[in-house]
Amino acid sequence: MSRIPTAAQQLALDPATVRRARALARKVGGPVVRIAKAHTTVSVERATLRLAGLAGADVEGIPWANRLVDVVRDQVGLEHGVALPVWDAMARSGDDLTVLAQKAAAGSVTFRVPDAGAARTAARRARSAVAQGFRRIDRNRRTREKLIGRYGDPPTPWVYLIVATGDIYEDIPQAQAAAREGADVIAVIRSTGQSLLDYVPEGATREGYAGTYATQENFRLMRAALDDTSKELRRYVRLTNYASGLCMPEIATLAGLERLDMMLNDSMYGILFRDINPIRTFVDQRFSRAVHARAGIIINTGEDNYLTTADAVEAAHTVTVSQLLNEYFAKEAGLADWQLGLGHAFEVDPELPDSFRLELAHALLARALFPDAPLKWMPPTKHMTGDVFRGYLLDAFFNLAGELTGQGILLVGMMTEAVVTPWLSDRDLALQNVRYVRNAAGNLREDFRPAPDGFIATRARAVLGEAVELLERIAADRGNAPLLTAIGDGTFGLMKRPADAGRGLDGVVRKAPGYLNPALDLLAEGATR
Repeated sequence: MSRIPTAAQQLALDPATVRRARALARKVGGPVVRIAKAHTTVSVERATLRLAGLAGADVEGIPWANRLVDVVRDQVGLEHGVALPVWDAMARSGDDLTVLAQKAAAGSVTFRVPDAGAARTAARRARSAVAQGFRRIDRNRRTREKLIGRYGDPPTPWVYLIVATGDIYEDIPQAQAAAREGADVIAVIRSTGQSLLDYVPEGATREGYAGTYATQENFRLMRAALDDTSKELRRYVRLTNYASGLCMPEIATLAGLERLDMMLNDSMYGILFRDINPIRTFVDQRFSRAVHARAGIIINTGEDNYLTTADAVEAAHTVTVSQLLNEYFAKEAGLADWQLGLGHAFEVDPELPDSFRLELAHALLARALFPDAPLKWMPPTKHMTGDVFRGYLLDAFFNLAGELTGQGILLVGMMTEAVVTPWLSDRDLALQNVRYVRNAAGNLREDFRPAPDGFIATRARAVLGEAVELLERIAADRGNAPLLTAIGDGTFGLMKRPADAGRGLDGVVRKAPGYLNPALDLLAEGATR
């Protein structure tokens, strides 16, 4: 598709203003990265053990990774990482990782932080074990690339559809049916509240509330089923889940091990909407995004959520600021432009005059600022009233806006939003809506040229200007981490989340001199892959 003129040219954006916005995002985000590098978390350490092959859970359903990290922390702390004490203990006992975890949980292992030759031996063995996990992730990436090469990619925007019954064995046939109806991406939404669990449930699950638990076995089962459907349809069907919450690093790792293709992974969502400690979140998201970069996984960010608590017109610039910050944090962790499914949403009040023009301005601004990113465009939800006919029409306008502004990933809107959990027939009608608009619009985007001084372009430039002003105000704070101060003040989504509070704070540990994590080392070495 021709990109001449570009969206930035259509909106007559000032290149110096765009550069200024990115420079401010780096200035605001840099101190947070330094804080993230200086800390680890229990989930980062558990993810390292999972990369080394530790799986399974005890009779109470608590994963061995949790049990082992907890015992190490109780005995010697995590300031030096879990790898040195664990592989030192394995060298002394001759046990494998699973047996060591079981013995540790039973109270029959004494850990230490080794030094000198013992530390070098432990570090070497830990690196070798963790490297096996990355070799599996690398194989999965090559497999995905091979399948996409064989079947080809669908045209954008990719049609993204949610499937989640709570029962993975019910999800599978529904996901396969959705793919046959035209869905390009299947998202298995997580069971409500899983983001607040500080462990990853084990095995295939058949009960979940408003979603299905994210587990390694559920990932494996759904990926295998969609591989069968991909072969049947001769097109690669992508699989999405959620790497957010208290176990973000672990879920990202399991996604890489089981070849998921996309993951919900936002730098501030857990802070704002789940009250997870900001430092815990930024440490965990940096590790998880580095894993996504290595695995070739596309992330989806959560800016659409801001507009469920704040007005979509008044707070439009906060979405842009968050997108710029998400881009900075993602690239710092190693992600490429094609992996940045930056989020935004069709949430302007439809009763507002010129609401559709405002939506086009906001969507086109996102496309102009991030021309090489597969933007994730979210359907109307906040202003759905229960009138299914009005809802169906709103979704059609949403689909049209996506076509006109070149969105990359289009989440299918349901006309029964705010009424019931959508039925299969609702999904089929929603997909028909997408197909009709795409077919009828054709290449209408080639003819869509907003006037440089018209309503749409003027609105887009105003939002960008407000975003720059907000970043300047944040950057003007003389504190050690002005972004953390801004989050604490309720700048985003009207949620006030101080850096010294929130869930998971007790799982954050400042690194000591001599800290070792072979997963971080291997990710850093492979960052230019």
